Amino acid sequence: MPSIDTTTRPLGPVHGPGGPAKVRIPEDEDPARWVAEHRAGIGDTLEEHGAVLVRGLGLRTVDDVGAVLGQLGAEPVTERESFAPRVTHSPGIHSSSAWPPNQPMCMHHELSYTLGFPGLLLFACLGEPTSGGATGLADAAAVLDALPRELTERFEREGWLLTRSYNGEIGATVTEAFGTDDRDEVERYCRSHAIDCAWQPDGTLRTSQRRDAVITHPAGGHRCWFNQIAFLNRWTLAPEVAEYLVDEYGVDGLPFNTWYGDGAAVEEDVVRTINEVYEERTVREPWVAGDLLFVDNIRTAHSREAYEGPREVVVAMAAPTGPGSSSPATAGTGRR
Repeated sequence: MPSIDTTTRPLGPVHGPGGPAKVRIPEDEDPARWVAEHRAGIGDTLEEHGAVLVRGLGLRTVDDVGAVLGQLGAEPVTERESFAPRVTHSPGIHSSSAWPPNQPMCMHHELSYTLGFPGLLLFACLGEPTSGGATGLADAAAVLDALPRELTERFEREGWLLTRSYNGEIGATVTEAFGTDDRDEVERYCRSHAIDCAWQPDGTLRTSQRRDAVITHPAGGHRCWFNQIAFLNRWTLAPEVAEYLVDEYGVDGLPFNTWYGDGAAVEEDVVRTINEVYEERTVREPWVAGDLLFVDNIRTAHSREAYEGPREVVVAMAAPTGPGSSSPATAGTGRR
């Protein structure tokens, strides 16, 4: 298979940790054919850099994205446990999460709290925003190295805990998250995926699950800070939003919140430190309609800037991991 040419037709310099390899191709190329011809090169470049941005493919429709995904030979991921609603266009291909455009989405690894998270993400820009809206990238190994050692050692020792309250008003509903509203089916899913669950008197479902905060990349061997501790924590929310949610639902009834693995609250300054380290190592590239961004979901965290104007970015999730890639050893927290 031909390799990707990142030297003779580059968009710019190939960045170091956290930045994607950037490739420009002739705009008359057929997207699916180009990806099929360069699949091996994409894999090699993705392993080296953690992300690959391809400009010039001219992707215009969801069907174009589906054709590209089909050429990669990677199994699509059926999303479960989503934190926000999204539209599923076809197996593995989804709209961006429904999230207010004036609020950024902080750095995270997609579905890192699940057993069977996607190893590969494809972001396809079908329509660029008027301003903002970039998908930021940060190298997870570099982030781990930069965080205070005592902090990472605690999370590595204890893991991290995610609690959720499916109240039907904020975030994904039970049906959107689990694909069903049948209580028996939901409970079976939770039992098989190391999730504690409890139905509240008002019918609200509360769940808790403990996961590893640091994992080793199965191919490159990099130790990576891999979690959503800061993103799904109350202290990352805009202050007025957090205040409203706490007043309305209480701390234990928040749509989502994160904790140390032993159930202790994560301090505001810890969340601030994590987000600051991410920000220092974030690389951003403004979207251009037709762009295709490959992201190694373990090696590279991603974010979304606030934006104005229409923005259509389709997300494809593929290469589901096995349960052993994320710690299943950690249900039974008692915090529900």
